[in-house]
Amino acid sequence: MRQVLLTSAALVMMSAAAFAQTMPAPNHVSTTVQPARMAANGQAASASGMFVNVPAREELSSNVVGLDVYNSANQNIGEIKDVAFDANGVKAYILSVGGVAGVGSHYVAVDPSAVRISYDANAKKWHAAMNSSADSLKAAPEYKYSSNG
Repeated sequence: MRQVLLTSAALVMMSAAAFAQTMPAPNHVSTTVQPARMAANGQAASASGMFVNVPAREELSSNVVGLDVYNSANQNIGEIKDVAFDANGVKAYILSVGGVAGVGSHYVAVDPSAVRISYDANAKKWHAAMNSSADSLKAAPEYKYSSNG
């Protein structure tokens, strides 16, 4: 549980930059985050290169974590519980699959390209979808959180 909370806190801080680089959102222009220019001594060359403009409806982890994931038959097949990052950005969505009300469920790590995240401006809701069945997700290799932490 502590690992989940620490991971969630880190996501809030890192998500705007990572999602802006990896997931263009519908209904608005996506932002590309530029790294700060570094002076010869390794310090930021100017404060202006350290900060970015994030549009009001940018893809934040708070918009993604907790979304139910639906398949093409509009069946709920899981829930996004976490986002895994590596040095290049989003590595996987961690989905909770199987079970009822969290009992008997397990986690699977899904490639971010397999999940389509969209925003319905009319309904003012985020939506997650993927081309999979509940059975194939249940049969996928289980993701286990590290016990370090």
